Amino acid sequence: MEVTSRAAGKRVLIADDHPLYCEALRAVVPQAYPGAEIAEAGSQSEVLAAVTSDVAFDLVLLDLNLPGATGISCLAALRRIAPETPIVVVSAVDDPKTMQQVILGGASAYVPKSAPRQVLINALRAILAGGTYMPAEVVAALRETHAHNREEPIEPRSELTLRQRRVLELLSQGLSNKQIARTLGISEITVKAHVSSIFKKLGVTNRVQAVLEAGRLLVKGSPY
Repeated sequence: MEVTSRAAGKRVLIADDHPLYCEALRAVVPQAYPGAEIAEAGSQSEVLAAVTSDVAFDLVLLDLNLPGATGISCLAALRRIAPETPIVVVSAVDDPKTMQQVILGGASAYVPKSAPRQVLINALRAILAGGTYMPAEVVAALRETHAHNREEPIEPRSELTLRQRRVLELLSQGLSNKQIARTLGISEITVKAHVSSIFKKLGVTNRVQAVLEAGRLLVKGSPY
């Protein structure tokens, strides 16, 4: 592992074995989060060694096709080792099936390497603020798969309040609790309480599941 930039702030691990793209990411990260400390890893073994070291990372930018990795093996291993660390997959593979596997595998975002620089910057800002980022085609594919896999009939649930519906709408846009609080003019603690109630009423355990379940119910005609 090579530390390439040090400054007071968040610690970001760039996991990619292509020098040119690593250089591009080193230029992008400070635009999304000034003062970040950046480290690099060029293989699955180096990534896992980095996250199990004494250095705690606030964000990992992960290329799926690292030496030593197969499919989403590195992502899966990271999720076991560092379950709370946000992971943004930045990959040349941009088919919806792989995107689904990545998001369902625990990544906070998926950004194709073909995406414009500003898209990546916006995604990183959203993740570092506690939100999520998913391309529209990923959301559509995930909702279709989710609706197909959930075979049980829709059971009556406590209907969301108007405020909770608005919170869910903003949550679906990838906003963090802090951003939702600012948008609605309420406290972050209140937003957390609303999110918790939304999860309970929709029968889900995380943000991605909440967005998918809300989409499924809308397709079925439920006002959730």
